[in-house]
Amino acid sequence: MIERRPFENLGGADHGWLKAKHHFSFASYYDPARMHWGNLRVWNDDEIAPKAGFPPHPHADMEIITYVREGAITHKDSMGNEGRTEAGDVQVMSAGSGVRHSEYNLGDATTRIFQIWIEPTARGGAPSWGSKPFPKAARSGRFVTLASGFADDHEALPIRADARVLGATINAGEHLMLSLDPKRHAYLVPAKGAIEVGGIRIDPRDGAAITGVESIEIVGLEEAEIVVVDAA
Repeated sequence: MIERRPFENLGGADHGWLKAKHHFSFASYYDPARMHWGNLRVWNDDEIAPKAGFPPHPHADMEIITYVREGAITHKDSMGNEGRTEAGDVQVMSAGSGVRHSEYNLGDATTRIFQIWIEPTARGGAPSWGSKPFPKAARSGRFVTLASGFADDHEALPIRADARVLGATINAGEHLMLSLDPKRHAYLVPAKGAIEVGGIRIDPRDGAAITGVESIEIVGLEEAEIVVVDAA
């Protein structure tokens, strides 16, 4: 089963400094049919104005993955971590028993991110944060695991969840197979470019909710950048 969720139909809010679209119920957007997809709880498509961002605020018991599409985001938290994550790179924060953090666009151009929240396998534990570059050239024509709760994904950023986050780039006319467990839940979003997923056109920033299949073919209609969450 593949369900296309068009970008223009997503919930969202415009706060001036932040333009947000929500693939799942979040903040003032509530849709009982879109509370989660497996243990994937949040997928926000955020545009953050220059010299603006999220002031310090708390989180607990959530795995938060930030995929930077354009620009950069600067993170600072109550654990003493501070770092800048640039376009194409990924940061993860395991909120654990509790942490406060801020996320700012300190640049002169709009920053665009996907912020993904996945429910952890267990509550509590010490919070943690990490960031890593994932060059787009290394993802050309293949999926690379960006963040993972599985020990054998050695190159990925670790998260404490029964899930993994994958990224790939694909050229127009190129074909790419994605292997899946039909009992799990995959959620796919092109950060850029249009693709076909199992014969269904998915435009930039659309969502594709996938379950019940062992593999699926992805075809590039344009040069595209793809992010997938494989969730329990």
